[in-house]
Amino acid sequence: MKTINDFNFKDKKALVRVDFNVPQSADLKVTDNTRIQAVKPTVDKILNDGGSVILMTHLGRPKGKVSEQFSLKNIVPEIESVLGKEVKFCDDCMGEDAKNMTANLKPGEILLLENLRFYDQEEAGDKDFAEKLAKYADSYVNDAFGTAHREHASTAVIAQFFPSTKFFGLLMAKELDAIDKVLGSGEKPVTAILGGSKVSTKITIIENILPAIDNLIIGGGMAFTFVKALGGHIGNSLLEEDKLGLALEILEKAKGQNVKVYLPVDTIIADEFSNDADHKEMDIYAIPDGWMGMDAGTKTKALFHDVLMNSRTILWNGPIGVFEMPNFSSGTVSLGDSIAEATKLGAFSLVGGGDSVAFVKQFGYDDKVSYVSTGGGAMLESLEGMELPGVKAINN
Repeated sequence: MKTINDFNFKDKKALVRVDFNVPQSADLKVTDNTRIQAVKPTVDKILNDGGSVILMTHLGRPKGKVSEQFSLKNIVPEIESVLGKEVKFCDDCMGEDAKNMTANLKPGEILLLENLRFYDQEEAGDKDFAEKLAKYADSYVNDAFGTAHREHASTAVIAQFFPSTKFFGLLMAKELDAIDKVLGSGEKPVTAILGGSKVSTKITIIENILPAIDNLIIGGGMAFTFVKALGGHIGNSLLEEDKLGLALEILEKAKGQNVKVYLPVDTIIADEFSNDADHKEMDIYAIPDGWMGMDAGTKTKALFHDVLMNSRTILWNGPIGVFEMPNFSSGTVSLGDSIAEATKLGAFSLVGGGDSVAFVKQFGYDDKVSYVSTGGGAMLESLEGMELPGVKAINN
């Protein structure tokens, strides 16, 4: 893997693609700076070498139109706060101002270009647009794992203009290394936990990771399709009727690859999809009509805990209950506790996917696991076995 550690940036300008697509409040203040913090090591390395940094990113979906709401000038104060340095701002990523400001950038300085998506050419992967951006710098660094699955001008196309000076940033390297630990180099036993609502969204991941794992824990709404396929009565629980056959096929494939599959054995059921609904614990194979499974039960939590205590590498993608509702969050909290304990005992744990990441941040587990991925879609496509365009562009 060719990273910025393989290069000295002294007196060089580095064009660094970052993912500063951060959440903002109504008055456009940054409400979560995780993605900015994540690229600080890359920026620091380049500046410490004696180089200068030109940051480029997108924010939101302006659809090729200039928009005050999506202007990066709104997030400059937060970037300066995190990086601890002044950040110059160019109110366009094209044109004379951009040319002049990049040309005059001195070693040790940082410049942020305006939102790339103010131009349609960015998402279209336009080669001319990429070539104009490339002229601003001596080297190209991709540190935007969150957009590495997009074949956009600044993430995939631009790398061809830097045949010998294109690198992964330190964040990208960490992300790729974490995924490699799960899919190949990780210590065994390897356990994957897949939750969330639908089997259909996880099929490709399951098929791709089966050869690499020893245990597969299936939880959340998708578990009910497996329980129904095995002859259980699931009441009004979430069900993908057309995926019953597929669920049985997955179980057979897992058996053929010596992967042990663990399904919930009991569940907290409710008489409606509401935090205030009547609820009780029940065998997952005997849910009465009019009731639905909402969370993992006591025996299930103990079962999953035992599996995780005997795991050395753990992938977690998807909650195992409706954790947004306090009365149905204890299964996912228990799972988080088990993963945190296993991590403390030396296991490597990777958490990825929107809902899981939201959970670990909300409940304070982000510093109790080994790695929390910054790229939902990119991580999922990696787990599906796809070579991401942003990764391929650097490796070629």
